[in-house]
Amino acid sequence: MNWDVLFDFSPLVDQFGPIVRAFWSTIRLSATSGLLALALGTVLAAMRVSPTPMLRAGGTAYVNTLRNTPLTLVLLFCSLGLSDTLKIKLSGDTTVNFYWLAVFGLSAYTASFVCEALRSGINTVPLGQAEAARAIGLTFTQSLRMVILPQAFRTVIAPLGSIAIALIKNTTVVLVASYLEAASLMKDMFEQYGATLPIFLGFAIGFMILTLPTGFLFGWAAKRWAVVR
Repeated sequence: MNWDVLFDFSPLVDQFGPIVRAFWSTIRLSATSGLLALALGTVLAAMRVSPTPMLRAGGTAYVNTLRNTPLTLVLLFCSLGLSDTLKIKLSGDTTVNFYWLAVFGLSAYTASFVCEALRSGINTVPLGQAEAARAIGLTFTQSLRMVILPQAFRTVIAPLGSIAIALIKNTTVVLVASYLEAASLMKDMFEQYGATLPIFLGFAIGFMILTLPTGFLFGWAAKRWAVVR
């Protein structure tokens, strides 16, 4: 066994610049997808608690479908279905086009989990508050926006943090949407230099640098803005 190759750190030094750029691509992908997933998940949660049966049915169908579909299939649909079959081009630049396809796939998938987390937060708001909002003349949308959702968001900060961490790790499968980020570069380095321990540890530490502060931030926010019942 060639132990010198297994513990060779030179590939990390040689590829330091590309590694930094790859992790920056991961950060941009995670941040954009997270914001879109939060917006879409909020809309879906509102649909799921809506008094309109059609909206409830639509929200339920979306969430059940996306939550039970592998992320790889969702990204393949965005890459092959939207781009290749339907010829939907979001940019003339191929890299930018694949970036937005990956964003749409990740955000559509993650929004279903955001919806369920937020819906659980809505269920923790005392029913009397919603009834009081209706008693003073607020519509369903107004009571949801001004009374229920602010409390629900504060209740589910910690679960949203877990979803954000899962989103960062889920970026490792966007290769199927033809967008290159950290995991894609690690695969290329494995093929070029071999599956060495330093490459694995280097990328593992890189993802820990992204996920650990995210967990600490959401944990602090959950304690800082916790709803006192």
